[in-house]
Amino acid sequence: MDFVAILREKLNGFGELITPDVNLAAPVPSCGDWTFYDLVDHVGQGNMWVVTGVAEGRGDYQGPPAPKDPIELRAWYDASAKAILEALSVAPETPAWTFTSLLPRTVGFWQRRRAQETLMHLWDGQDALGTAESFEPALAVDGITEVFELFAPRMIQRGLAKEPEVALSVHSTDTGDSWTYGPGTPVAEISGTASDLLLALWQRKQANDAAFSWQGNWAAGERVIAGPLVP
Repeated sequence: MDFVAILREKLNGFGELITPDVNLAAPVPSCGDWTFYDLVDHVGQGNMWVVTGVAEGRGDYQGPPAPKDPIELRAWYDASAKAILEALSVAPETPAWTFTSLLPRTVGFWQRRRAQETLMHLWDGQDALGTAESFEPALAVDGITEVFELFAPRMIQRGLAKEPEVALSVHSTDTGDSWTYGPGTPVAEISGTASDLLLALWQRKQANDAAFSWQGNWAAGERVIAGPLVP
């Protein structure tokens, strides 16, 4: 999977949401009390945080707030997008600072992570503006895998979640992929499209949404997926 190409596509898509007449005060329901402005600021600041991490080996970047004029905001965001694409357009195995030892500390980590991060926040922005689109199945499958191999164990490692007491099976109906999270034989299975499952794992969809079908001990399975599995 060419994560740099995916990142470029999703960064461009996000930038296209920042039009001269966009409502910067529009609420972003999937991100708590954030406004659309807060979302853009977060994505742009995150871009520069990674640029600094890769270039200088540190994770303490804090930039000034993004401008609040839509035209200036778009230019600021575009500059951050250009910077991160330049920083990550090197061999994936290039050593780099990252925020975790759970996966190799390489530029490849960031290529994937920022592609997935931008994918999710593009959806957040689209949702806020009433234009949300489903994720590409293969990219959603990778996002689900990332949750279970990185974020779920990291949440436990950070003391923000407990080890699941039982196992849950997660099945993608449109790709045929399956994951098991938790100890032992799964007591329940949640099924849905890869896109909808990724949204559920990132707390954008409720586990009892009509998009999902359940088998087995639904209540126990919902407790597992509630985790929280992600920050």
